[in-house]
Amino acid sequence: MAEAALRTAPLDKARALQWLQKYGVYAGVALLLVVNIAITPHFLSAENFRTQAVQVAPVIIVALGMALVIGTEGVDLSVGAVMALAASVTALYLGYGLVPALLVVAVFAAAVGLANGALVALVGVQPIVATLALMVGGRGVALVLLPQLQDLRNPQLASLGSGDVLGIPYLILIAAGLALLVAFVVRRTTFGRQLLAIGDSRPAAQLAGLPVRRVLILVYVICALLAAVAGVLATARLQASDPTSLGNLMELSAITAVVVGGTPLTGGRVNIAGTVAGAVLIQLLTATLIKHDLPPSWTQIAQAVVIVAAVYAARGRGKR
Repeated sequence: MAEAALRTAPLDKARALQWLQKYGVYAGVALLLVVNIAITPHFLSAENFRTQAVQVAPVIIVALGMALVIGTEGVDLSVGAVMALAASVTALYLGYGLVPALLVVAVFAAAVGLANGALVALVGVQPIVATLALMVGGRGVALVLLPQLQDLRNPQLASLGSGDVLGIPYLILIAAGLALLVAFVVRRTTFGRQLLAIGDSRPAAQLAGLPVRRVLILVYVICALLAAVAGVLATARLQASDPTSLGNLMELSAITAVVVGGTPLTGGRVNIAGTVAGAVLIQLLTATLIKHDLPPSWTQIAQAVVIVAAVYAARGRGKR
């Protein structure tokens, strides 16, 4: 009996850990919802849910791009700088119309992504080093273009930031649409399968004849473009361009959402649904602490605890 119990205990622990890896982020979101319903006044109001969803939308969009990069066993620390750059370029070119401004933003973002991808795929620089350089340089360029906060008065931009369809804000619809699109790309396209194969084993992918360099460059370009979308949406919501603070620590929020959502840092797998849930979890945690008048430092501590818990749960979770 004792020997049987000893054999069963590790199995039970392994099953519990496996369950936590798959469903822990969703359980965390559900737990926070229950706690807030119980102790947070007016939490169930439609206005509160709208506010939380609008605030988390840019994080989700950035995290989608980060998930693709991490799926290749990389990381992109420049996403916050790209958001700031998008805000500066939007302010500079908005006078020509919203569409031309967005096209110029896309060109700048693609250039950053292309530089990141080229350093990683062609030069062989480690992703954390390559994107760290663009994180510093990109925000520097953003501040050169627009040294200080600037109010923006543009009806089209205002509509993008505050408009809605049947009561659902554009920001939420855009984030949801992009999440579905990225999930489709990862699961149903050749590019998605190549991305995962590269993250699983880059040498094996090269031996199999996959276009490793092209895929890596394209992944970093997509990540930068998604960060630019988030920057434009955040600027539209605030009706102001502030390259000094916009996107600060966004790279950490995005990485946290991806890791908590079940995408391993070792690459080879991407969990888009989990990434969205991870972003929602961080947003709910932050909002809960703020609503109960706890200082911002507690939010950072709580996020650190969540990251440690996610890394602990990911122990032994290998590649595909």
